[in-house]
Formats: sequence, structure tokens, C-alpha cells
Amino acid sequence: MKTLITLFIATALLSFKAVAPATWTTDAAHSKLGFTVTHMMVSDVEGTFKNFSATITASKDDFSDATIDMSADIASISTNNDQRDTHLKSPDFFDAAKFPKMTFKSTAVKLSGDKTYKVTGNLTLRGVTKPVTFNAVLRGTYTNQAKKTVAGFKISGTINRKDFGVGSNFGNAMVSEDVTLIANAELVKN
Repeated sequence: MKTLITLFIATALLSFKAVAPATWTTDAAHSKLGFTVTHMMVSDVEGTFKNFSATITASKDDFSDATIDMSADIASISTNNDQRDTHLKSPDFFDAAKFPKMTFKSTAVKLSGDKTYKVTGNLTLRGVTKPVTFNAVLRGTYTNQAKKTVAGFKISGTINRKDFGVGSNFGNAMVSEDVTLIANAELVKN
């Protein structure tokens, strides 16, 4: 009897198949990483980072165990104004020559509702790393023309630029301290 139980347990353990995590990467043609900041307390200036990438790794279909890594090239910043973009890349703001990347690495992804999440992680900007929390919405999944599964996410949150040393010499009246980051991303399952 003991041998039978041992054989049963061994068979059960050997037949257990772990679910390998899936890796999802950004589809650059259908993704955007942007920001909004208030100028002179009367208007919003919007911009984007033209070059960025993100990877999500998850074993669960609902992404509740996901890990997220994102990187953006600071030199790719665009507000559709060359003079302002040059100033933003300067040491007054991002200092793109010294700090060429903005990165985010998640530490927790928690379901907060039906297809909504709180994504907590470490944002590194201008050499400063701080914990931040973003709101995310899974907008859905579909199969593209290449027969690959695609997931769409909208992610948003607000950071204080001065926490990261961005534009420290510029007061809140000129450029608001609060900056809203917004990402609309399609990620392809590899």
C-alpha cells in the first residue's frame, strides 16, 4: 500500500506542468507614452517620448501576477516645439546627455476592479529613483493579422517633477510640479 501511495504521489508530481510565464512586448506602431504639464497656470502642454519600450511578463491571463519593465529615451522627447524640446533636454530639466533614460520597474500589480489595476513600482528619472503608483486598465485582447495575441492597456498617473530634480529652478506658477504620465500601449504576446 505504501508503495502504491508513493507511486501515486510521484506520478502526480511528474505530471504537474508549471505554466510558463508569457512575455508581451510593445507594438511601437500602436503605442504612445506621453505627459501633460500645466504652463503658467492657464494651459496644458502635452508631449511624448517617441522612443520607448515596455515588457510585461505574466503567467495569469488576467495579468494579476505581471511584472512590468519600461524604458524611454529622454532625447526622444517631443512637444512639437523644437526650442522647448531643446530646453527640456538641457540640464535645466531632464539633462538628457547625463541621464539618457527614464525607466520603470514594477514591484506589484494588483487587481482593483474588473480589468483595472494598481501598478506600483520604481520610476527612475534624472538619476533619482522613487516609488510610484499608476492606474491601469486592460482595454482588451485580440488576435492580429499575424495570428499573435495582442493586449491593450491604458496607464496613467501623476508624479511631482521636483521629486526627481526635473526643472527644480522653475516655480509651480511657470510649470506645474504635477506631471501626468499617460501610456496607451498595445503589447504583443511572444
